[in-house]
Amino acid sequence: MNKFLKEQVIPLLLTFVTFIVVCVIFYFFIHILNLLPSKEKIHPQIRIQDVLVGLTIYLKTSIDFAIFIGNLMRTNPGWKKRIAIEIGTAVGNALGTIVILIIWNFFREVPLLMAIMIVIASAVLLRMAEESFEELNSKLKPNHSLNTPLLFINTQLGFINNKFKPILGKLIPDLSLTNVKVMSVISLAMFAISIPFILGLDDFAGYIPLFSIINVFGFAVGVFLGHMILNIGLFLSPKTTTKVVEAPFVLLIGGVAFVGIAAWGFYEAMHLVVTVLLH
Repeated sequence: MNKFLKEQVIPLLLTFVTFIVVCVIFYFFIHILNLLPSKEKIHPQIRIQDVLVGLTIYLKTSIDFAIFIGNLMRTNPGWKKRIAIEIGTAVGNALGTIVILIIWNFFREVPLLMAIMIVIASAVLLRMAEESFEELNSKLKPNHSLNTPLLFINTQLGFINNKFKPILGKLIPDLSLTNVKVMSVISLAMFAISIPFILGLDDFAGYIPLFSIINVFGFAVGVFLGHMILNIGLFLSPKTTTKVVEAPFVLLIGGVAFVGIAAWGFYEAMHLVVTVLLH
């Protein structure tokens, strides 16, 4: 019983507690951010549609995270290290969301800078869409009816993404998904904080076009909820969780969503530029 308590009950309970804590911290951070001079204040309210958007986007962008954390857990077993991984990655995920929110909050006061930021974020989403469709195509049978349309779409996405590659290549780092080392609990916790930044810098940037059309707090709660659900799944069964986030249906829906949000982002950037020029 003690082994079950330490290896399952305590880590899962702390996963939920961590989710509540980061949500509360984010809530107060928004109030602090609202004290700064700004044309529009951020309303700390929760709407189910915003939470669902944040949850869906996070789970779709977490394939590499699931693979890496699964390997990290296998290399560093034990309930103490599982707790270190959970708390560290949750803190890192929250910090990443806060950093992007700060950038967005200040850049929106300068329309041209905001337009540049949205264009970069939208380009990131197109790259993520291309990766989703490539992964989906690799999982389908050779003569599947979706092979031809996916090939056509990826050709177009590849052409566009190549134009942004010199910029994104310098902004977004890469991390090996298989090169995982054995670490102490403290080292593991510190490293876990950096994982969302290293693996998810492009994912964080992709949030920016969404901030102008949904409630930021509800979206963030959805992101934190997605992180909690993913970690619970990884604790219970890393292999099964990785398979779920790589499922063809998830890849298809995610790829389509990324293209749609990116298109909206380009439209928003163009609208900002035109507004500045006309005034």
